[in-house]
Amino acid sequence: MSQPPTATPITTSDPNASRTANEFLTFRLGNEEYGIEILKVQEIRGYDAITRIANVPEFIKGVVNLRGIIVPIVDMRIKFNLGTVEYNQFTVVIILNVAGRVMGMVVDGVSDVITLAAEQVRPAPDFAANLDTEYIIGLGTVDKRMLILMDIEALMCSAEIGLNGPDIH
Repeated sequence: MSQPPTATPITTSDPNASRTANEFLTFRLGNEEYGIEILKVQEIRGYDAITRIANVPEFIKGVVNLRGIIVPIVDMRIKFNLGTVEYNQFTVVIILNVAGRVMGMVVDGVSDVITLAAEQVRPAPDFAANLDTEYIIGLGTVDKRMLILMDIEALMCSAEIGLNGPDIH
């Protein structure tokens, strides 16, 4: 298993993009705090009615119609086996734009947007072969907080999730 890369600035033709390349939206799943690149986030919505779809994995809650686009919704708490899933007033859906697709992920709550300098990001530890860390780009530290930084595009486009087809309009 190769060592995951550390967070690096994203190079684009947009002069403002490099400024936001190390900015992460932080959110909670169970007792842990995670971070994803802010550039992948389209919007944050409250948890609302989701249309169920038959014969999909349990972690795919269904779809929502977001201004004419059918958006698949993945419950990350179920995906990561985080115990009993409870929907309350803090439960939110983060709408992502990854690999040209719009998709959503259910999380326990959104914390804030933080900027991490390169020295605040460490590579993910190399665990035993039975623990999959390929979707973890590193661990970020802010004060006494530790964030699990996820490669959300790789996760959402993985064959395991199975949402890598074209958008449904």
